[in-house]
Amino acid sequence: MPELTARVVRASFPKGTLAIRIRDALGPVFTDETFAQAFPAAGRPAASPGALALVSVLQYAEGLSDRQAADQVRARMDWKYLLGLELDDAGFDFTVLTDFRTRLITHGIEEKVLDAVLDRCSQLGLLRAGGRQRTDSTHVLAAVRTLNRMEFVGETLRAALEVLAAAAPRWLAPLIDSGWTERYGAPVDSYRFPKGDDVRARWAEQVGRDGYLILDAIAAGGAPAWLREIPAVQVLATAWQQQYQRDGQEVRWREGKDLPPSRDRLSCPYDLDTRYGLKRGKGWCGYKVHLSETCDCDVPRLITNVATTDATVTDTEMTERIHQDLAARRLLPDQHAVNGGYVTAAHVVTARDEHRVDLLGPVGLDTNKGERLPQSAFHVDWQAKTVTCPQGKTSISWSVQRKNSGTELARVHFAAADCTGCPLRTACTTAAADSKWGRSLTLLPAAQQEILDIRRREQTTEQWQQDYRIRAGVEATISQITRRTGIRRTRYTGLDKTHLGHLFAATAVNIIRIDAWLTDTPIGRTRTSHLAQLGLAA
Repeated sequence: MPELTARVVRASFPKGTLAIRIRDALGPVFTDETFAQAFPAAGRPAASPGALALVSVLQYAEGLSDRQAADQVRARMDWKYLLGLELDDAGFDFTVLTDFRTRLITHGIEEKVLDAVLDRCSQLGLLRAGGRQRTDSTHVLAAVRTLNRMEFVGETLRAALEVLAAAAPRWLAPLIDSGWTERYGAPVDSYRFPKGDDVRARWAEQVGRDGYLILDAIAAGGAPAWLREIPAVQVLATAWQQQYQRDGQEVRWREGKDLPPSRDRLSCPYDLDTRYGLKRGKGWCGYKVHLSETCDCDVPRLITNVATTDATVTDTEMTERIHQDLAARRLLPDQHAVNGGYVTAAHVVTARDEHRVDLLGPVGLDTNKGERLPQSAFHVDWQAKTVTCPQGKTSISWSVQRKNSGTELARVHFAAADCTGCPLRTACTTAAADSKWGRSLTLLPAAQQEILDIRRREQTTEQWQQDYRIRAGVEATISQITRRTGIRRTRYTGLDKTHLGHLFAATAVNIIRIDAWLTDTPIGRTRTSHLAQLGLAA
């Protein structure tokens, strides 16, 4: 720390600022050695990687653009204090931040941004393994606009034409006429589409024919081979394969049932990683981010893991990956509170046996139609592979099946004769009187079924409800990180860049929370509306 910088800043800010307090508490958070592998050993000197990482984090903490962040380095004394710079340091050009992000992604070291702060907090006793953590996810909107199918195909073709018009104008000119300019000269927007379903269908098919005309011309022997390597042309070929069916010269618009799954289907020609997701009736084009944080009361509540996926990946698919990431950081909790979307019987067993983690979350209820006896009323003999009903009858069929996800199931049937005339029949099964089978059950593997039955009983108790209340606090973390750092809409295109932005945002929130811990700032209380307060008082 330059002596003049320290003296002037402390005199100017006797009460300190976030940047000053973080420097005093954590020291130089990022070192150049942490990111050295992303920079060549030879060549002209580069800006300090450690300083660039810290500026990137502060950029999210204060909601700044690259240009604004670079200006703050030159203009603000408390930032110079945090970065350890001389007061007359000229800083760096804002484009260096873009290059720094690219280097982190190219060398696969983006996680080191969050790891550096977590490691420093561990050294200071502000973070430890064990204890309790909680996880939840939220949707992230893409940096590009959401397109419907007609807008997507039109904009995809327009993007390819724009590139071809710039790269090979003489080759493209003989293929098009004035009608192409009318259709693709301006950004494709549904506002400009013709009215009527039939007219729009014909417009979509015309776009399909135009696209195939370009693709066929590029594939022809006389076309320059390098045209096939243009990314926009490759996107066009993929999109047309997904959106159209071609039978000879006839081009048909694919019906919804013939489209690829949303996870495999492009949704924008400008961001190939973004997908259209749907959750609880809400649809969006973009990504999802999963945030895990500590929730013990005697230390700051810090974000320990960030996972970013496209919008189609479900919470259930992320449970094991989150545990593996926490294990790699040596920050596995003793108890991990999550919502029901992250919990299956298999996850509970795997978390317990492989990670020694108590996965706390609601499992699916033993749902049955009408007044049928619950599955828990039956006794299962796993060795003999039989099930005994409350009336003492034994199943006659046990077959092993697999779900599409690969989960093994046991399908158990009782004889129709045993169920006929049973006094509990109406409360047990809805099988028809002339059916081949009576009551049927579906069982998971033994370990999973046993833990499922146990959890179903536990989650009805007051003690379980009390323990599970801790999970709700993660909603405040999602609110803070979306409001403070603006991650509701990603700044960048591409999954890798979006994930890096989320790591910067999570690190920024951690620094803000450490500062709040150092200054004894109380955690905000849940806001209650005046009307709700009136109801509570009544």
